[in-house]
Amino acid sequence: MRIARAAAVAAWIILAFFDAPYAEARPDTLQMTCQQTASLINQAGSVVLGTGPNIYDRYVASRYSCGRSTRLDPIWLPTKDVSQCFIGYSCRVR
Repeated sequence: MRIARAAAVAAWIILAFFDAPYAEARPDTLQMTCQQTASLINQAGSVVLGTGPNIYDRYVASRYSCGRSTRLDPIWLPTKDVSQCFIGYSCRVR
């Protein structure tokens, strides 16, 4: 039983290690224009965007992408061409 468990853990570690480089990168606002960023959110409805090294959050186009116990906060983010671009909203707990 211990050998099977150890083999399963080892297989999981190997798969996690080799799968990491193929993880999908999230869009980075610093690499897109203000218009591109806002359009992406409007088209998708909600998107997880990077806003700097190891910094990211989920941004939405409307209330329909948020839960009932949340409110919409307007969000301005830095983009490639604008230091404060209105890109949409963030869902925040009330």
